Amino acid sequence: MPKANVPVLKEPAPKKKSGRKIKTILILLFLALLCVLFFRSSLSKISVITFDGNEYTTETELLGATGLQVGSPFFAVSADHIARRLEEIPSVKQAEVDKTFPGSVTIHIEEYPIAAYVLAEDGKLHGLLANGTRIDLKDGSMPVDKPILTGWKDDDEGLVKLCQTLSQIPDELTADISEIVPSPTLSYPDRIKLYTRSKFEIISATSLLAKKAEYMNEILQTQDPGKLTMLDADSYVPYSTTEDGDDGQNDTTHD
Repeated sequence: MPKANVPVLKEPAPKKKSGRKIKTILILLFLALLCVLFFRSSLSKISVITFDGNEYTTETELLGATGLQVGSPFFAVSADHIARRLEEIPSVKQAEVDKTFPGSVTIHIEEYPIAAYVLAEDGKLHGLLANGTRIDLKDGSMPVDKPILTGWKDDDEGLVKLCQTLSQIPDELTADISEIVPSPTLSYPDRIKLYTRSKFEIISATSLLAKKAEYMNEILQTQDPGKLTMLDADSYVPYSTTEDGDDGQNDTTHD
């Protein structure tokens, strides 16, 4: 009888996919181990925090707002998030955060400038920033070329508006003003009186002061000391005229 042909069995091909999977798993495990080691090492921690530009806000206050400290995770919080936290501090106008690997955080602070000084009810002198924020003065610091505000209540909204206005006026136009007191009337609720180092007495209003500042400075520089009114209509009367008994009919006016 003829022999039946028996088919030759092929050897199974090696399972290449299984080998690749094992290699991939091993690589992933290795990378995971490296990540664990890295985040437990000092390289992933903040090693130094520095501030610059802050004059009225202490580093303790700034650190408290950021929530950062040496040893905190370097990648835990974004630079933008830290900056937003800092800008919630009343004295801080803008903050910029630079994170440099490994571990260095540099924070640049821009504060609101001082607009005036205020004599508080306790008799102490405090600084007022451009947004109305009150700050304590450092020991030995003295007001320079900024007016002192007297007679104002701590919660007076007009105080904040006046600080905002003063910060918008160039220093050379306000350098001669030594004192500002509130003097409201029914017609001008924000009416103020200003006294200058050159011996002028000026009546104006917070809402008009920025518009009138240039004319005011012109009078201060060119005229003898006197009384200057800068409201809807302007007038100037030198003290020499009032001392002579003049009724003001010859006042210099400016509309």
